Amino acid sequence: MSSEAPNPDAFKAREIIVAVCGGIAAYKIADVVSKLAQAGAGVTVVMTTDAQRFVAPLTFQALSGRPVLVDAYNLVDSADPQHIGLTERAAAMLVAPATANIIGKVAGGICDDLVSLMVLAAACPVVFAPAMNNRMWANAIVQANSAKLCENGHHFIGPDSGWLACRNVGPGRLAEPARIVEELGVILSQRESKGKRDPWRPEPPR
Repeated sequence: MSSEAPNPDAFKAREIIVAVCGGIAAYKIADVVSKLAQAGAGVTVVMTTDAQRFVAPLTFQALSGRPVLVDAYNLVDSADPQHIGLTERAAAMLVAPATANIIGKVAGGICDDLVSLMVLAAACPVVFAPAMNNRMWANAIVQANSAKLCENGHHFIGPDSGWLACRNVGPGRLAEPARIVEELGVILSQRESKGKRDPWRPEPPR
């Protein structure tokens, strides 16, 4: 965790995109969305098809107070085809839980659903909060893909080590919602102090 404290107003009147992917840890992102909304952020949630098998879009709609985006062909804003404009208005895009699938897609330049499309077209910083089986996280391919994303200017929060849904214990656990919000706030505060045009400062996956 960064030793720098976030600006208490880091999220106030800021647009944050939260992209939820298909992992069991998706249920924890409801708490992240709630915390961001309470901090004054305008939160738009985007979900993959698999994510909707774990948490219903209605949950995130209630917490964010906004429609949840689930399909690139079902336009909420007819003036924003494929929701590209949304990333231009956002201060950051959080991908959580970031599965091995989405990390691999983005690293390989694949955009075959709304989340991967928005990540690759993002005009804002993209922050990944990984969550997966410990052997998946340790897999050389996943590590190489994560390192590639860092080299391309993206940022990672976690994963933590601990009890996993597969009953294993090890690295791969989603960072706690409070930590995700705190570190995201630090990232925004750092960018604010350096100026929006400064290059994105990545850190290697942990």
